[in-house]
Formats: sequence, structure tokens, C-alpha cells
Amino acid sequence: MTPTLQPATWQSLRRFTPARVALGRAGGSLPTQALLDFRLAHARARDALLHPLDEARLADELGAASGLNVLRLASAARDLDEFLLRPDLGRRLDAASIRLLAEKNHGSAYDLVLCVSEGLSALATEAHAAAVLATLVSLLRADGWRLAPLCLVRRGRVAIQDDIGERLGVPFALMLLGERPGLISPDSLGAYLVHRPRVGNTDAHRNCVSNISSLGLAPEAAAAKLHWLLTEARRRRVSGVELKDEYSGALPAVAATPQVQG
Repeated sequence: MTPTLQPATWQSLRRFTPARVALGRAGGSLPTQALLDFRLAHARARDALLHPLDEARLADELGAASGLNVLRLASAARDLDEFLLRPDLGRRLDAASIRLLAEKNHGSAYDLVLCVSEGLSALATEAHAAAVLATLVSLLRADGWRLAPLCLVRRGRVAIQDDIGERLGVPFALMLLGERPGLISPDSLGAYLVHRPRVGNTDAHRNCVSNISSLGLAPEAAAAKLHWLLTEARRRRVSGVELKDEYSGALPAVAATPQVQG
């Protein structure tokens, strides 16, 4: 006998969140549609991780959005498998990138270096990084920030901003990169800023603005929050646990949407 679909009694809560709640049941199992939706979301998360970055195209888009020269760098991880298995290699530059940055080190000529990497989701970086930078760079320039060339880093982890910032001799570094793909948002971008980038910094030294995506924080709102954090970091000369996120700007509410688009 075919099990009868039993809707969850708290199904009304689904209008408040895209999370997988109140899915109901068929016998002792998930309903077929919920199971298929889950498998599709899992496939999209895998695709986001394995999607090859179109580096040349992204470099052009980032340059056009920011008006900055773009340096194409790479971490010490030689391929995706090594990047996933050896996170430490994604936190430092390869030899060619080190030589390139040595030519750009002008000591106190810059206040901030902006870095971009595909991280764990090239889809996220391709979808949102240029839009964040278009707004953020405009705000920063209006405040007189001196910006180093933008660094597009292939197979980079968050902490590679410390290697880059220290080699350039800048007081601040900001990294945009694809977050670990989830089963709701495979294209979520994260932003991390640090004062006094130095190899060996921990996450306690950083501030993070996460979930920049179509289901989370809009790129323009993320740029406004990052601008506030950078302004306060420069004023107080701190970051991380010493810099609390007290940004009071209005951020757009995110309406709950269907969990999976067909």
C-alpha cells in the first residue's frame, strides 16, 4: 500500500524561512518531492564547488566595476584537489605571485588592498564580487582611501589576505571569496577585513560579512556595511573581536522563497 502524504502541522512556518522545515512525511520517509529537492540542492552545491573559475572574464569585470588595476595571483595550491586537501597551501602565495607583489610594494603608498578569490564557490564570486566592489570602491574613494591594485587570487583561502597585505605593507586588507556551498545557497559570498595583515593572524583578528547572495544580503547592502566597518577600523586602528559590528544602517529584509527553483 502506498503511504499517504502527511503534511506537517507547523507548515505555516515555512513562509518565514527558506530552511528545510515542516516537510511532512510519507510513511516513515520524506515525501518524494522533498527528497528530489534535497538531491537537486546537493547537486547544485557540488557544482558550485567544482565550477571552474573564468579568471580572465572575472578580472575584466572586477577592473571595470572598481576602476582598479587587477593583479592575477595564485596560491601555493596547484589544483583543486590540493586546495581542498591542503588548506594551508591556500593561505599563502606561490612563488610567481610573490615576485609580482614585490614589484608593487610601495610601503605607505596604500591604505587598503582588496582581494578576491573563488574560495569554495566560484559561482558566488562570479555572481556577486563585482557588484560589491562597484559600490564599495566608490564609497572608499569618497573618503580618501588609497587603494592598492586589486588582487584576484586563484584558489585562495581567507588568510591569504595576510600574506598579500604584509607583502604590500598596507594597514588594511579585505577579502571577498565564495563561501562553502550550502543546500540553500550555493552562491553565497563572504567578506573578511583585517587590520595589520600579518601571516599568523587568526580569525579573532578579522571581521566577517557573510551570506552575500540572492537569498541573503544584497551586494549594495553588504558594501555599505563593509564601508562602515572599514571606516571604524581605520578610526580605531583595530579589527576582529575589538571591533563590534554596530552598523545601524537599514538592511533589506529577505523574503522567504521556494527552497528549490525548478
